[in-house]
Amino acid sequence: MAASPSTARALNDRLALRLLQQEGPLTAGQLKQLTGLSRPTVADLVERLTAAGLIGVAGEAGEQRRGPNAKLYGIVADRAHLAALDVRTEGVTVVVSDLVGGVLAEAALPITGDTGTGPAVEQAATLVERTLKEAGADRLHTVGIGAPGLIDPASGELRDSTSLPEWHRRLVAVLQERLPEARVSVENETNLAALAEQRDGAARDRDTFVLLWLGHGTGAAVILDGNLRRGASGGTGEIGFLPVPGTRGLPSATDCEGGFHSLVGAAAVARLAREYGIAAERGAAPEAADAVRTAVAVSTGGPFLDTLADRITVGVASVVALLDPGCVVLGGEVGQAGGEALAARVRERLATMSPLPADVCPSTLGGGAVLRGALLKARDQAQDDLFGAPGR
Repeated sequence: MAASPSTARALNDRLALRLLQQEGPLTAGQLKQLTGLSRPTVADLVERLTAAGLIGVAGEAGEQRRGPNAKLYGIVADRAHLAALDVRTEGVTVVVSDLVGGVLAEAALPITGDTGTGPAVEQAATLVERTLKEAGADRLHTVGIGAPGLIDPASGELRDSTSLPEWHRRLVAVLQERLPEARVSVENETNLAALAEQRDGAARDRDTFVLLWLGHGTGAAVILDGNLRRGASGGTGEIGFLPVPGTRGLPSATDCEGGFHSLVGAAAVARLAREYGIAAERGAAPEAADAVRTAVAVSTGGPFLDTLADRITVGVASVVALLDPGCVVLGGEVGQAGGEALAARVRERLATMSPLPADVCPSTLGGGAVLRGALLKARDQAQDDLFGAPGR
């Protein structure tokens, strides 16, 4: 059945908007070439989108020709403002951007473990409001939040966890109260990091891969056939609880001690570094990452990196055997610090353990991947709302 005229117009408009998002400002002639639409159809959609305030003239094409230069059309960036938050156990980072993702303001605030739930929520919410003001925006259209923990697949909310600060869950509700016009959503931090790596990083354009997050916590994001896999309870990727050899016990339902996290979490990496004479402060992801970075830079760091790679490969081999993802990205602060030196060691060991081929590569975004992923998700949600979601 042929699409109705209104449906065809909506599909054409969305196609043009996506091209403008991906390619930047384009002339009507370039839109015609990229979309395959007729000249009159392109002229109509340009007029329609301009009247709706979604696109505007962004300049002129560089080539000289008879008559005036062709106009360049681009998305109206200030049509909506977005915020992205990276919420960690030790603080929060906020970025405010325009509709196309251009960063307008950014700020961070440490929140110590002895800060009460109420004060922590107030400090974080105030930081968002202050950053919005610094960006010169009066309101937010969409807020994307990345946080550790499980997301309930039914409600989309951060599930309660005794191992995470209560202010994480409270912050989402408070931001929705203070920003009633904004759409506020929360996503697991590792899932957002995977989105960022797929769009802009090491897994660019891959539709199947696993991101292994190595930082303060240990987790994994699973992307299969282009789709994020959450599982029945939202727990896909909780690899920190994976029982593995080399630990002193087994993990429990409430504590991943004894699981894979005990081998590769920041505290374990810090302890391992000290055993090899590489200084690192116990339990702190930045210090553990510094130890790995130091080992990469000095000739004496090889044995430490070898042992760390042995540990990481145990988890990677399990993932590859179960999912056959073809690619595993080592993310988080430790994964980025180890770079190709660590990834190559894991790749070599994996080749001797698994019959399934899989590339192992380091993150190109590291700790910034969560914030980048939260911003990408907020941008997608805002554009779906303003431009019309696919199939709508």
